[in-house]
Amino acid sequence: MSLSQQVFKQLSNTVNQSVVGQDDVVKALLIGLLTRGHVLLEGLPGTAKTRSIKALADAMNADFGRVQFTPDLLPSDVTGAEIYREVEGKHSLTFQPGPIFNNLVLADEINRAPAKVQSALLEAMAENSVTSAGETRQLPALFMVLATQNPVEQEGTYPLPEAQMDRFMLKVNVDYPDAESELAIIDLVREEELISMDMANLPKGSQPKAPVDLESQDIIKNSPSTPQLTIRPEHIMVAQREVSRVYISPLIKSYVVNLVMATRGIGDYSDAQFPQWLAVGASPRASIALDRGARAHAWLAGRDYVDPDDVRAMVHLVLGHRLVLSYAAMSERITTTKVIDEILEHVLIG
Repeated sequence: MSLSQQVFKQLSNTVNQSVVGQDDVVKALLIGLLTRGHVLLEGLPGTAKTRSIKALADAMNADFGRVQFTPDLLPSDVTGAEIYREVEGKHSLTFQPGPIFNNLVLADEINRAPAKVQSALLEAMAENSVTSAGETRQLPALFMVLATQNPVEQEGTYPLPEAQMDRFMLKVNVDYPDAESELAIIDLVREEELISMDMANLPKGSQPKAPVDLESQDIIKNSPSTPQLTIRPEHIMVAQREVSRVYISPLIKSYVVNLVMATRGIGDYSDAQFPQWLAVGASPRASIALDRGARAHAWLAGRDYVDPDDVRAMVHLVLGHRLVLSYAAMSERITTTKVIDEILEHVLIG
């Protein structure tokens, strides 16, 4: 196991300790991180969407920014703005960076802000830069937008347009945990409350013991009981480069493209129902995201090559929010999950 894989294994374990019963959500966040993609989490209140993102930022010691999207939010509240200052009698305008200038940015309840504010994220997500007062400023090399939205409350919300949904590499539907996990959640919250009270009673200036920082893979191999790594953004960027080198064969690349083409009605699928369920198929961004996601999925499994199961594991996360269902599908209460399941049945490898 490489140092980068050791880092991500620890990252996964750490976040899963803070977020019970949402293993698939945590895995999707890690895949988004590995592929430099942005992730949209959709779920009912109390399903640990915000907690998952904050736990990830804490575990990797990254700069974290949070924006609570509300109807009165302004674009400058996200990107930053020029601030007037007077120093020693001299007047000047100084740019005050907004929360977008962080490694991980949480856009909480993104559908509660109007389109003008939502669009403030578009340049940042696509170009990794922000333009303000005529000047373009680069965002950190490690940059990821994680947005949440509630699918139930529609009053006072502004649904994301299809073009902006396409900017998100993955959309993850966050469901309620099972009964066993919910019991574990109660115990976890109680334990955190006790720790918080204990920390409040510590004398001023005392700090908990810091984890050991390992600088080389040799230490990991030779240590009889591996101490905890101090994870830094640099570790994540090394892992991203490793994922870029994961091999994907021409046959599997064709499988990726054929899956996306099927959503556009391209191919002989006269015996299938899914073409009549689709009004608009997925864009080329879907092919790119499926390729990257499959490579990240293989890398997390410890392989340096992609197999078909890696592609299938990512299809729902990548395509689900990019498909526009037809009126016939909506009248029959057909879901994107059912459409993608049928596409997988009819699109074969080779």
